[in-house]
Amino acid sequence: MSSLIGTMSIATGALAAEQGALEATTNNVANVNTPGYSRLQPVLVESTPVVIGSVTYGTGVTLEKLQSLRDPILQHRMQEETQDQGRLNAFVTAMQQAQTQFNSNTGDIGTEISTFFSSLDQLSTDPTNLSLRQNVLTAAGNMATAFNNASNNLNAQRSDLTLSVAQDVQQVNTLASQIASLNNQISTLENVNQDASALVDQRDVLIGQLSSLIDVSTIQSGNSLTLTTSNGTALVVGDQSYPLSTQANSAGMDDIYSQSKDITAQLTSGDLAGLLQVRDHTLPGLLSNLDTLAAGLSNALNTANQSGYALNTNPDGTLQSGGNLFVTPPANGQGAASLMAVATNDPNAIAASSDDSAAGSNGNVDTLSAVQNQAIAGGQTPIDYYSNIVYSVGTDVSNGSSELSASQAILTQLQDQRGSISGVSLNEEAANMVEYQRAFDAAAQMVTTINDLPRSCADAGLLQHVVSLNQIPEQIIRAVGYRKRA
Repeated sequence: MSSLIGTMSIATGALAAEQGALEATTNNVANVNTPGYSRLQPVLVESTPVVIGSVTYGTGVTLEKLQSLRDPILQHRMQEETQDQGRLNAFVTAMQQAQTQFNSNTGDIGTEISTFFSSLDQLSTDPTNLSLRQNVLTAAGNMATAFNNASNNLNAQRSDLTLSVAQDVQQVNTLASQIASLNNQISTLENVNQDASALVDQRDVLIGQLSSLIDVSTIQSGNSLTLTTSNGTALVVGDQSYPLSTQANSAGMDDIYSQSKDITAQLTSGDLAGLLQVRDHTLPGLLSNLDTLAAGLSNALNTANQSGYALNTNPDGTLQSGGNLFVTPPANGQGAASLMAVATNDPNAIAASSDDSAAGSNGNVDTLSAVQNQAIAGGQTPIDYYSNIVYSVGTDVSNGSSELSASQAILTQLQDQRGSISGVSLNEEAANMVEYQRAFDAAAQMVTTINDLPRSCADAGLLQHVVSLNQIPEQIIRAVGYRKRA
């Protein structure tokens, strides 16, 4: 190997190695803004030396591989945090929408309850005034409408969340199918020792998107990748994906199934878990509380009105006993808020008097007004009970927003850590490019110099000989400007 052929072999090997390193650097620069890209690092190793007698001759450099820099543990942590962020984001977004039903403004339940009791206070000053009596009925109707609107809007939101669940399931199936396809391509390449780093990056991006939708556990076994939910439901096994489906339950809400098994209650993270938490737990709780308040308020006011006397008279001239002010709510209270309605449109039906012979009495107005301070729902007054509902919603939004901000900060930190390992630094790549270019130029100069040296017959046509042995790629021959000697 001490001949010119050996020297030429070392120089041309260096050309090939440095050209490969340059191509990796160029690819890094080209993908500086590509989401999920893991930069390539050329791994240059000293070629196996040759020992002749007592002398060991170096044989140059070899580009062993292009190594894709990634941290599997860090990637796993990012997927976990993405799942949690997906759940929190869906929960906070849905609860902020629900919160609009409980904002203190004209037309909300709390305002209308206060307005109703204020109209009773005004009636107590002139119990026979038909205008003031009509104001009470109007306030009662507005209060019932406020309950109706809040209940109906929350139920409509539940239906909207069901549509979102179905859309998420479709997206999960699409991503799982794409990941399965990439698994197949990656396995095919890796089984023949080919680099599949670009496809692995694409798969990691898709797994990140999948993690934002559903809780995902990753199991790597050789070249095979398996994705399951946290409870073990298979989503992707090798090159096979297992689609999820939806099916309406008795309440008309879509449940999620995997191969005929209901897994709705088993999903713990991702956008789906957040949507299901609000749809199946938080909103039903709010609706139940509104029903309790509406039923308690209706029953208490009906009882109070029945204890007095209306302006309408009996044949004997006495005042008629008061009847129901509101439609009687269901016995179990379910749906009371959406069904709440005023039972009469006759202002004379308001039982303001406590004496069947005194139309101008306001004794029973005090009984009606006293409901405002009675424990009619959950051992609390109407305003206190409603205030607790509002407080609960506000607390859910506030706590969820705080957790979401913390999750976003953690994910940003993890992404920064990944960027320090796998991300592309243009300054670093520029320095590498100069370094590899100089090494390539030096090797090219060596090839040219050796080619121009006087040769013995044994070394005549040296470069042609090396080329004929396929030791120099054709593009390198063109790069160094070799010209065949006459």
